[in-house]
Amino acid sequence: MNGVELFLLGRTLMKIGEEAMPTEGIGEHSTSVRTVLIVASDLRGHPDTTVGEIAARTGLPQSAVSAAVARLRTAGAVITETDPADRRRTIIREAPKVSERVAEVRDTPIDAALAAALGTDDPERVSATVAMLEELAGRLIPEIMHRT
Repeated sequence: MNGVELFLLGRTLMKIGEEAMPTEGIGEHSTSVRTVLIVASDLRGHPDTTVGEIAARTGLPQSAVSAAVARLRTAGAVITETDPADRRRTIIREAPKVSERVAEVRDTPIDAALAAALGTDDPERVSATVAMLEELAGRLIPEIMHRT
């Protein structure tokens, strides 16, 4: 495997992940699931941050970050508060408790989206692929495998 193949695999996995996300009942939004996940991921690595700081780190436009933060706030995934040191700034951090919506997203299996991507309805093939992905995730991003 070379860098291009790895990149293409990553994009394919992102698309499968997006397809696996439950979207029932959340309505229309101006931001994509991908943008929301990029912002949530950045926030996880940089607690107590601002929209401008997230935009600078991710390369996303501030408007997209603001919209993603609004979606995350509505889902109960983040809280925002005015910075006491500079009342013009809003600090963003992960919510202390996992909301029902966040729990639903985290608990939704990828099997159906993965089966569609694989072009199969063979549960053994899907299960084996899920196991390979879990092993890969455990090696590359072990902190997600131990999330509470």
